[in-house]
Amino acid sequence: MQTKRQAVPSIVLVLGALTTVAALRAQPATEAAVDGDIRIGNIMPYTGPLAAFATIGRAEAAYFDMINEQGGVNGRKIKFISVDDSSSPQTAVEQTRDLVEKQNVLMMFGSFGTPDNLATRTYLNERKIPQLFVASGDEAWAHPTAFPWSMGWQPTFRAEGRIYANYIQAAYPDRKIAVLWQNDQFGRDLFKGLQEGLGDTAGRIVADLAFDASETAIQNQLGILKDSGAEILVFDGAPAIAARAIRSAAEQLDWHPVFILDNASASIASALRPAGLQNSLGVISTSFLKDAGDASWKDDPHIKAWLTFMDKYFPDGDKDDLYAVFGYAAADTLLQVLRQCGNDVSRENVMRQAEALKDYQSPIALPGIAINTGPKDFRPIKQMRLVQFDGNAWQPIGDVVDSAFTTVRDDN
Repeated sequence: MQTKRQAVPSIVLVLGALTTVAALRAQPATEAAVDGDIRIGNIMPYTGPLAAFATIGRAEAAYFDMINEQGGVNGRKIKFISVDDSSSPQTAVEQTRDLVEKQNVLMMFGSFGTPDNLATRTYLNERKIPQLFVASGDEAWAHPTAFPWSMGWQPTFRAEGRIYANYIQAAYPDRKIAVLWQNDQFGRDLFKGLQEGLGDTAGRIVADLAFDASETAIQNQLGILKDSGAEILVFDGAPAIAARAIRSAAEQLDWHPVFILDNASASIASALRPAGLQNSLGVISTSFLKDAGDASWKDDPHIKAWLTFMDKYFPDGDKDDLYAVFGYAAADTLLQVLRQCGNDVSRENVMRQAEALKDYQSPIALPGIAINTGPKDFRPIKQMRLVQFDGNAWQPIGDVVDSAFTTVRDDN
């Protein structure tokens, strides 16, 4: 029985009892059945401060509904079981235990967030359960020697920071830089990449301030950064606070720096529209997926198929929401892995096929961006493109850029 998109809230379980990784190790896991449905576990922040990202899970559920209606994959239907952890690592641990030991999932796929996935990584690797295409740009998902069952999907935050540094050096070589970053691994990684990319010119960063993900006010920090004399603002944080930063800078502080926005918050629906489209004009970010709102894709058959998918399987979704595209593309990548598995849907073969993606082109990835993996290469997507918001859609600026650290490293 497939998990309907509308049924996602009904399977969201917020458990009061919390556990630890040590507790997770207490019971051995049983190999998930491979004769019937392919049972896939997923954790999303359906509630809490990062709930905007839950669109990823809803889009994935809708995608698998579509695949099931088309007959499934290799004669099997997909049961996608997506549950809520409210961005709590402790709850993620408890939910993962339930999915593995009671729901008997074959794998965990596309779960959101760095802390939440780190909290379950050791448990899943000890039990040899695939933790595939984690929805996080942390470098932790590319250590195949230490964690051979965990693999990321998107470009890393650190590489994204280096791309912004290269852009700033080329386009604005003399301007001062301020950075407003989320005080967690997500924010630190991108900031580190920015500093690395600037190299000897990192002194151009005249001010940086951190904020907690739970903060609701950002005007004081913006005022300090404005007073630093910076003409470029690099923002790295969640979409809700990104929206407040863009609006506050423009409307309350009358500050109009070159605004560089992290890819994770580059959603028109969740960040730019709440900030005010007029305030968001000119914002720069990165992308590796097509923007359905970009008129240049209006005749693209894959975007037409995506729009049809949204109308039929995710009708209450927002077509301007980047996370709906993200979820669709991630689910499509997993489908390719399952196709490659053929009749052998064992956990070992799932990982073997995940490590054997060669020049796979997601239908809604930007041209020139291909997915490649190997036994020592757990970074499926290594390329991005700089984009700028024109008031309606994201427009490309420059060519596809190979993200930093494309040389395979397994530094554990």
